[in-house]
Amino acid sequence: MIFKPELIKGIAKTSHPYGCRKEVLNQIEYCKNAKQFHGPKKVLIIGASSGFGLATRISLAFGGAKADTIGVSFETGITDRRTGTAGWYNNIFFKEFAEKEGLIAKNFIGDAFSDEVKENVIKYIKDEFGKIDLLIYSLASPRRKDPKTGNIYESTLKTTSGEFQGPTIDMETDELVTTKVNSATDKEIEATKKVMGGEDWSEWCKLLLENDCLSDKAITISYSYIGASRTYKIYREGTIGEAKRHLENSALQIDKEWKKKINGKAFVSVNKAIVTKASAYIPSFSLYAAVLYKVMKEKNLHENCIMQMQRMFADKIYTENPSEFDNSGRLRMDDWELREDVQSEVNNLWDKITPDNFKILSDYDGYKQEFMQLNGFEIDGVNYSEDIDVEVLKRLEP
Repeated sequence: MIFKPELIKGIAKTSHPYGCRKEVLNQIEYCKNAKQFHGPKKVLIIGASSGFGLATRISLAFGGAKADTIGVSFETGITDRRTGTAGWYNNIFFKEFAEKEGLIAKNFIGDAFSDEVKENVIKYIKDEFGKIDLLIYSLASPRRKDPKTGNIYESTLKTTSGEFQGPTIDMETDELVTTKVNSATDKEIEATKKVMGGEDWSEWCKLLLENDCLSDKAITISYSYIGASRTYKIYREGTIGEAKRHLENSALQIDKEWKKKINGKAFVSVNKAIVTKASAYIPSFSLYAAVLYKVMKEKNLHENCIMQMQRMFADKIYTENPSEFDNSGRLRMDDWELREDVQSEVNNLWDKITPDNFKILSDYDGYKQEFMQLNGFEIDGVNYSEDIDVEVLKRLEP
C-alpha cells in the first residue's frame, strides 16, 4: 500500500507510519543537540502520543534527564480500512528508540478517563516501574465518559458572550473562509469543562497520591493556552477558556494537597500557539498562528512543540534558577509570543489580510507543513512512493 495524505474538513484521515518514525527521530536528534538538563527519572504522561505530550516525552527521555516514561493515549492501529493513527506509530517508534538507549517506555492504549486504565497504570507503577517524579497531563479529547455516572460529555468550540465571526484557514482547500460560531448554553459550557477542565487531572493526582505512587517533591504539570486578543473571543472568553480556568483552579487545589503530603508542586504551563491536532480545529486560530509563525520566524523566536518543551525543562524548571510564575501561579511559556514587538507586528499584518493575500502575509505554508508532519507527511528523508507491506505494520505493537 502507498500511503497518501488525505484531509477532510481539516481532519487528517491518514498517516504515514515511516514518516511518523522519521519525525520522532528528528525530535530526538533535536533534544540530543540542544541544551541539556538533569531532571526526573520516572515520568507518567497522560496524552503522550502527539503534540506537546509526545514532545514532552521525547525531551525527558533524550534531552538530558534520560527518564523512564509511561505514556497513556487513545490510539488505533492499522486495519483493512484505515491506515492507523499517527499517535499509534509515534508510540511504537518512540518505544523503539527509547529502549535502544536502555530506557523504559511503557505504553498504555486506552481511555485515560476510565477507571480501568487508571487502575492498570497504578498497578504497573507499584509492581514494576517505581514512584513517579513527574506527572504530565496533556490530554486532548472531544468527549469524556464519566466513570462514576456513565454520563458522556462532549466539548464545544463556542463563545460565552454572543456570536463570533472571524477568518479561518480551510486546509483542505487552502482558502481563507469566514467562520461563524454561536454562544454556548450553560449545559455546553459545563460539558466542555467536564472534558477539558481539571476534574480528570485531579482524579489522577488523587489516586497516585492515595496509592503511594509519588516520590518526595514530585511535580505535576498540565498544559494550557491564553493567547492574544485576536483569539480571546473564541478561546479565552469561549468554552475552552472556561475549561482552562477550571484547569488552572484545579492546579491550585492539587498544589495545596501535594505540598502538604509529599512536599510536591502542581502548576499549569501556558504554552505558545502551535499547530496541533487539537488547535487546528479552533476557529480563527489557524490564521492567527500562521501570521504569528511569520513574525516569530523573522525574529528568530519561533518554536515548535519539541523546541518549546526542551526550553521549558532546560531553562524554566530543571535549572539552578527556576522560572518565576505569574500572579496566578502559572508558568509562562508564551513569553515570546506575547512580546509587545511580536504582537504589534501580528496585528499590523492581520489588519491587511484578505482571502487573496493571506498566504503572502502569513507563513501558511510553514503552518500547514507542520500540520502535515504531525501525520508523518512532508518530512525530508522519507520515500513517499514506497509500497509498504501492510502485514508488517499489523504486527507492530505499541
